[in-house]
Amino acid sequence: MIRKLATLLALTAAPAFAQDATDGPGPNLVIEVAGAANGTIVIDLLPEVAPQHVAQIVALAESGAYDNVVFHRVIDGFMAQTGDVRYGKAGGDLTLAGTGDSDMPNIPAEFSETLSFQRGVVGMARAQDPNSANSQFFIMFADGSFLDGQYTIFGNVIQGMEVVDAIQRGEPPATPDVMTKVTVQK
Repeated sequence: MIRKLATLLALTAAPAFAQDATDGPGPNLVIEVAGAANGTIVIDLLPEVAPQHVAQIVALAESGAYDNVVFHRVIDGFMAQTGDVRYGKAGGDLTLAGTGDSDMPNIPAEFSETLSFQRGVVGMARAQDPNSANSQFFIMFADGSFLDGQYTIFGNVIQGMEVVDAIQRGEPPATPDVMTKVTVQK
């Protein structure tokens, strides 16, 4: 719990992603990426900040739903979005990628009053309704504090930010990078 609080304090105190760590207090989301970006991204999940979001992300990862899902919306200087488990599978028709969800219910917003969208922060994508987050998420390339109080923060990249930085840009990218395997390390 003390390590987790230190992580939360570091997120609020540091305006930018400082350096990669090899291990976070966990649980950690471990994402193997292939394509232009090639390597591993480790995200320290924050269940005390967004318990319902973390529970859903963990359930989807443990079921294999995120395996072979592409990064379908990647905006230079902003963020990389992925997690469309319905329409975002590599090798399939990606024309609807970014419009899908999972078979699980949508999650009510869990906005943080203390954390801010900074480089390396991971948030949940949603539709117009703040309570419509489901399976899609995004990783910040840079400050996006204008998202504070509008999107749920549920994690922070602790390893592999160089992999995130290498993800192909585009909406959608011409050749999207793929989350080949997503697991949870507890």
